[in-house]
Amino acid sequence: MPRFHARLLTLALGWCAFTAASEPLIFKGADVVRGQQLMAEARCEACHARNVGGDGTDIYNPAGKIKTAGLLRGMVEYCSTQLNLGFFPEDSTDVAAALNRLHYRFKD
Repeated sequence: MPRFHARLLTLALGWCAFTAASEPLIFKGADVVRGQQLMAEARCEACHARNVGGDGTDIYNPAGKIKTAGLLRGMVEYCSTQLNLGFFPEDSTDVAAALNRLHYRFKD
């Protein structure tokens, strides 16, 4: 049984390294969970639903205007500024990293 646990741990650590390595450098050190919390607190999806209709997730269209991780982070900063959300730069990075994991999946 200990061999099984060691193999499972090795696989888990490998997956974590793969996930971190497959994300853009701009999101290095970002707190994705905090990003999701900030999105919930700011009610991003409700605002997007008012602007694009439906449940608001159509705005996260990877084939749309946002084509790089940098543009994604910039758009989050734009929303924060326009809506006076008061995000600090690291907050915008956390939110953008969460959006990248949930919708965009930019690699670099």
